Amino acid sequence: MGATSLYRDSRASLDDRVEDLLRHMTLDEKVAQLGGTWVSELVANDRFDPERARARLRHGTGHVTRIGAATGLRPAARAQLLNDIQRVLVEDTRLGIPAIVHEESVGGLCAREATVFPQAIGLATTWDPALVEAVAGVIREQMLAVGARQTLAPVLDVARDPRWGRVEETYGEDPYLAGVLGTAYVRALQTDDLGRGVVCTGKHFLAYGLPEGGMNHAPVHVGPRELREVFAEPFAAAIRDGGLASVMNSYSSIDGLPCAGSAGILTRLLRDELGFDGVVVADYFAIGLLEVAHRTAASKRDAARQALQAGLDLELPALDCYRELAALVTSGELSETLLDRSVRRVLRQKLQLGLFEHPYVDADAAPHVYDTADQRALARTVAARACCLLTNSGVLPLAADAGTIAVVGPTADDPRLLQGDYHYPAHLEILSVDRQFLPAAGGVVDAGALFTPHVTPLAGIRDAVRPRTRVNYARGCDVRDPDPSGIAEAVTAAREAEVAIVCVGGRSGLTEDCTVGEARDATYLGLTGAQPELVERVIATGTPTVVVVIGGRVHALPWIAERAAALLYAWLPGEEGGNAIADVLFGTVNPSGRLPVSLPRSVGQVPVHHRYRAGGGRSTFHGDYTDSPPQPLFPFGHGLSYTTFAYDALAVRGSSTREAVDVSVRVANAGARAGDEVIQLYVRDEVASVARPNRQLVGFAWLSLAPGERRTVHFTVHPSRLAFYDPEMRFVTEPGVLTFLMGASSADIRASASVDLEGPITEHRQAAIVPTAVRIE
Repeated sequence: MGATSLYRDSRASLDDRVEDLLRHMTLDEKVAQLGGTWVSELVANDRFDPERARARLRHGTGHVTRIGAATGLRPAARAQLLNDIQRVLVEDTRLGIPAIVHEESVGGLCAREATVFPQAIGLATTWDPALVEAVAGVIREQMLAVGARQTLAPVLDVARDPRWGRVEETYGEDPYLAGVLGTAYVRALQTDDLGRGVVCTGKHFLAYGLPEGGMNHAPVHVGPRELREVFAEPFAAAIRDGGLASVMNSYSSIDGLPCAGSAGILTRLLRDELGFDGVVVADYFAIGLLEVAHRTAASKRDAARQALQAGLDLELPALDCYRELAALVTSGELSETLLDRSVRRVLRQKLQLGLFEHPYVDADAAPHVYDTADQRALARTVAARACCLLTNSGVLPLAADAGTIAVVGPTADDPRLLQGDYHYPAHLEILSVDRQFLPAAGGVVDAGALFTPHVTPLAGIRDAVRPRTRVNYARGCDVRDPDPSGIAEAVTAAREAEVAIVCVGGRSGLTEDCTVGEARDATYLGLTGAQPELVERVIATGTPTVVVVIGGRVHALPWIAERAAALLYAWLPGEEGGNAIADVLFGTVNPSGRLPVSLPRSVGQVPVHHRYRAGGGRSTFHGDYTDSPPQPLFPFGHGLSYTTFAYDALAVRGSSTREAVDVSVRVANAGARAGDEVIQLYVRDEVASVARPNRQLVGFAWLSLAPGERRTVHFTVHPSRLAFYDPEMRFVTEPGVLTFLMGASSADIRASASVDLEGPITEHRQAAIVPTAVRIE
C-alpha cells in the first residue's frame, strides 16, 4: 500500500486508522492477525532466516512468541532479531503490519541477563504496591529495550488450594490484596500511555486458582456470587484502576463451561459487567483443548468457531485452530463481522503501542538497562522484604560474630533453587523438552552461563559474618531424593556449631524433576524427599536451629513450627536471595513480610483461607476436627518483627450507605528497633441478605516506625467497597451494622468498632468500585 494510506497517518484518529486498515485487508491477512508465530519458525541453523520468515509471515502475524524466554540470546542479539523480524513484516508484506512480541515476567523478565526478582508470591508477601511498581518499572525498561511490547503477566488468580503448583505465580488468597498489587504492576508497565508502555495480560480468567483436586487445568465448581466477589475482583480492579489492556483465559471449565469457549465468561462477564475493552488472548493451546480435553468441540474447526464466538481474540502461542477461520467465513458458518471484531481489537492495540511509527529498537543500547547495580539493589531489597518470619524463640537476629554457624540443607547453595517456574533460565527446561528453545546464535550455551550472578544463602551468610566466625556447610540431602546418606555430615556440622541454619524447600519448574510450579501439583504439603529427616536430626542435636524455607509450595510444617528455634519463609527470592536472607537473619533488615496465603496444618484442611463466609471456618455451630484445630497453622497476614507494635485510638465514623466510612488507628513502635508494620483493616457485616465473609480485607497500609515513634493511619472506605451481590445478584450496599477490625493479621486483631449504616439499599457496579484511600499522619 502507498505511504499515504490513512492508517499510516499518526495524526488521524485511532478509530479511523483501524477502519482504514481493516478495509484494505484480505481474509487471510485478517486471520493472520489473530494468531502468533514461534520464533523457532523463523530461523534455520540457530540463525534468523529471512527467506523462511518471508514465507511464514507472508500474510503477517499478530504476535511473535517469546524471543527472550525461548532463546539463549543476549539483549543486543534479541533486539536485533526483533528488528530483523519486524523488517520482514514492515517492508516485505503487503500492508506492513508489525508484530507484537510477547514475553513472560511474573518475577522479572524471563530472558537472558534480565534481573531475577522474587517470584510473585514473594512480591505479595511485601504487601507493598510501591515495591511491586518498582519491580514492574524495571521489567518495562528491559522489555522496551528489546522491543517486546506485551507481557503475559500479572497472574491475578486468587489461590485457594495449596496443592495447586502455580500458587507461587499468584499474589495469594485474597481478592483485595491481589487486586491492589496487580493494579500496581499494570500501572507501572503500561503507564498512562501505551505508546511508551508494555501491554499487561491479566491471567487466568477465571477462577483458575481453585481447581478440582488442586490439579492444574481441572474443572472449577463455584457459584456466580463467589465467582464475581472473589475470583473476578482482582481482574475488575486491574481493569478499572489500571486500564488492563489484555486478558488471558483460564484452561479450566466453570460449572461445565470451558473458559476458552464461553461467551458468558469472556464477553458477558468480562466485557459487559467488568468493562474490559482490550484484547483477549488464548492461554497456550487452550483453543485446541476445547476438542481434546473438554470435549465441547468435535474438531479444531469447531473449537475455532466456539472460541471466536465466545470473545477470544487471538490464539497463542501460534496460529493453529484459528487457521480454520478463513474456511469458516467462506462457508458461511461464521460471520466475517465477528472475525472483524477481533481483528479490530488487535489492530487498535498495535496502533496504540506506536508500532507503525516505531517498529524497530536500538539494539546496541539494549544491554545498558539489564541487571544494573541499581536493579540488583532493588532485587535485594524486595527479596528481604519478601521474607516472612513465622516463629522466633529469640534466636534471631543472629550476631555476626556467632562463633561457628552450620549452614546445611539442599537449598543452601544451589542457584537454581532460588528461581520460580517462570524465571530465566529455569523456564527453559520445559522449552528444551518441547524443542522450542533456541540457543544463542552459533551453538549451544552452557546452562550455567544463562544465569545472572545468583547469591545463594551460603554465600550471603559467609559475606555477612565477621572474619573470625566459622561457617561450616553440608548439603545433607536433595530436595526430592529420599536418600539420607548425606545427613550425617550435616548433623556433625550442626553439633559443632553455636547455631544451625537449615535451608529446605523445593525445585520450581515445569519438568518432572520439579516439586512445584505449573503442572507440578501435589497431595502432600510437607517437605519432600529426606528433608524432614534432615530437619529432625539437626534439631535433635540440641543446637538452636533456624529453618529457612526456599520454594514456591505452601507447606504444612507443624512439627517444625513447634520445635525449630525460628522459622523463616523466603519463598523464591531470585538472584539476590542469599544476601536478602542474610540481611534478615543478622538483623540488617528487620523482617516485615506478611503471609499472602494461609499456611495449613495439614492437607486435610484444604481449602483453608481467612475469608470464610458466615458459618464457615471455626463457627460456634460446629467444633474442631476430631484430629486437628480448624484454624490454619499460620493465618493470612501473619509475620513477625524484631520489634513490637501497639495499636490504640481506633475510631470509626460513618452513618449512611451512600457515604464513605472513615476508620483511623494510632500505631506505635513499642520496641527498641526500627521496624515496619503492615496495618490490616477488615470488615464484618453483622446481618446481611446473604452469608457474608467473617472477615473481609478492605484496606492495608505499610508503615515504617523508629523506636518510640507513633503515627495515625486513616482509611476512607467507599460504600462500593462494602457492596456484595444480593439474592437477586444486584451489587449493593445494605443498611445495617458493620464491624471494622484492625490488626496485624487476620487472626491478630488489635481493635474493633462497629457502625450502623442507615439509608436505602444502594446499588453499585463492580466495574466502578472506588479504591480504599489511605492517609498517614
